[in-house]
Amino acid sequence: MSFQRRPEARKFNELDPGLRRGDEYFSVSLSDQVVAVTAFFHIHLPIPDHILSREIARLTLIFRLEANGWMIVYSGISIPYHLVQEGEVYGRTPVHVATYARQREAIKLLAKAGADLGLLEHDRYDAVTIAAVADDEDTLRLLLALGASAKLTTSRYDGTALIAAAHLGHVGIVRQLIAAGAPLDHVNNLHWTAVIEAVVLGDGGPRHQATLRALIDAGANLQLADRYGSTPLILARQRGYTAMVKMLEGARGNP
Repeated sequence: MSFQRRPEARKFNELDPGLRRGDEYFSVSLSDQVVAVTAFFHIHLPIPDHILSREIARLTLIFRLEANGWMIVYSGISIPYHLVQEGEVYGRTPVHVATYARQREAIKLLAKAGADLGLLEHDRYDAVTIAAVADDEDTLRLLLALGASAKLTTSRYDGTALIAAAHLGHVGIVRQLIAAGAPLDHVNNLHWTAVIEAVVLGDGGPRHQATLRALIDAGANLQLADRYGSTPLILARQRGYTAMVKMLEGARGNP
């Protein structure tokens, strides 16, 4: 199980009292306003032979100090503990957790301490891809400044952060990744490039138009086709995306 950033943070004193009887817990201050807590415990169920009764679970919480007190901004549970590699929380390192929680000061401290910014979590996302998908331009800018790579192959689709951002129409992210040297013409295991995803997974609206324009201006190959031989221009025509068709027709090298 994994619970992402909550719409509303929870107060520290709203934690399940049962966790206080857990086997062990540790806390570490990542900054004056951010604390991470890890607890190891058994889940007591009326079924003794159930895996959740027999195995040790690990809970990680990220607290942030806000106006009304310490609030939970991230929680994640890994079960069973022995299947998770050391340093991970359900396949996530502290860098992943801090990126999800948009805790940039924590990311700085972790990087200064030597944390690897390029590790992949259980869905094969690195921190750069996590920030890209979240449309978190500030965190992405920080990660790149700290030396994180925009060139990694990530996700279960063997894609890149650029492909993920193009799919979602996150044009600010796309521009940052292009500037950081992200591979423009990477082809994922769906046989799609960032250009193709901007067309086939976009809505043809302003955000995806701007994304396509950024990719064209950066020199992306517009002749790379999908597994059926359809180029981005053909795909845009099929979908009636007039503005995209005009962009692609006006680009050098398109018939």
